[in-house]
Amino acid sequence: MNKYELIYIIDTAVEETARKELIEKFNGIIVANGGEVVKVDEWGKRRLAYAIDYKTEGYYVYVAFNGASELPKELSRNLGINENVIRSQVVKLLDKKSSVKPRPVRVAPVAEEAPVEAAQKTEE
Repeated sequence: MNKYELIYIIDTAVEETARKELIEKFNGIIVANGGEVVKVDEWGKRRLAYAIDYKTEGYYVYVAFNGASELPKELSRNLGINENVIRSQVVKLLDKKSSVKPRPVRVAPVAEEAPVEAAQKTEE
């Protein structure tokens, strides 16, 4: 199973009870298609970066989930059909696999004569 992140924006004109039902509906789609909802985080009402259909605010919802490779396509289809969802994006998370060893930290050579000379000059 792959790891995914989903962020979608719900229209602020939708009432709170309908918004909760909408969030549960999309979580249900994930579970019904063999996925597992890991985390649901409601970011709340925020200002959009630019107006979408003359709307300047939206209710942001973040969902982290695991699922098969067909699940994001089905989820995107359902998000696109719903008229209360302004925008949505599904992103597949990749595990970092690094075979490169980190470079050793280079330290500048210490010049011991310079501080001694400076100390002698201040004493004179």
